[in-house]
Amino acid sequence: MTVLLVDIGNTRIKWARFEGGRLAPSRAAAHSAWRAADYHRLFGPGAVPVRALISSVAGSEVNRALAAAARRAGVTAEFLRVPRRAGGVTVGYFEPWRLGVDRFAAAVGAHALFPEVPLCVVGVGTAMTVDFLGADGRHHGGVIIAAPALMIEALLGRTSGIRSRSRGGAGGGVGLFSRSTRAGITAGARFAAAALIDRAVEEALPIARRRALVVVHGGGAPSVRPLVRSASVGVPDLVLRGLSALAESRPSAKPRLN
Repeated sequence: MTVLLVDIGNTRIKWARFEGGRLAPSRAAAHSAWRAADYHRLFGPGAVPVRALISSVAGSEVNRALAAAARRAGVTAEFLRVPRRAGGVTVGYFEPWRLGVDRFAAAVGAHALFPEVPLCVVGVGTAMTVDFLGADGRHHGGVIIAAPALMIEALLGRTSGIRSRSRGGAGGGVGLFSRSTRAGITAGARFAAAALIDRAVEEALPIARRRALVVVHGGGAPSVRPLVRSASVGVPDLVLRGLSALAESRPSAKPRLN
């Protein structure tokens, strides 16, 4: 059975086919300018998938466009909702539905890839999220901050002096202590994000009783991961891997779907 897996974030969409226990190479694009025909392309060429399992934080308009494309292809669009427990992960939020579906799917993917290992699962997109999973798959909660790109955007948009001094000029180096305003903004945002991740690993240590592995994904991951001092691994298609694990779940363990 072929399942189309779709991960729709605030700015980008990733998709891949899952068949016979194997996840095909994923594709990605910015979806802000997509029209109905663009979503329809997800379902071809090749054999039409039986199911489409979707993690979406992009909002109702995008979801309606994707659902319409699925109907046109004769495929049921199943939008993931966060349960208390599925895919080996037990959600620690008081109200599980308030946890982003992308964070849940990423946690499932990380736990499937690294079973019996405590994990700090980091998503770097428009926002940056850090979720701590025990070795048993128990989600102990997480933290959300603006990702580096959004930090930079906020500074440039809310400070006239920094904005004017950041235009043009020399690059200013690549370390923490920069020699131009623009480089200083960039370094500050990237190092702040990396420092939070390392702090999360320290905070998790008394609970896990060993250091958590950092699993990083998202479009902004390459700008942050090199600065993280804790042991880390990058998994670009982590949400899709989580969706593939959920697609394989026994009926009793399947996530709730719209």
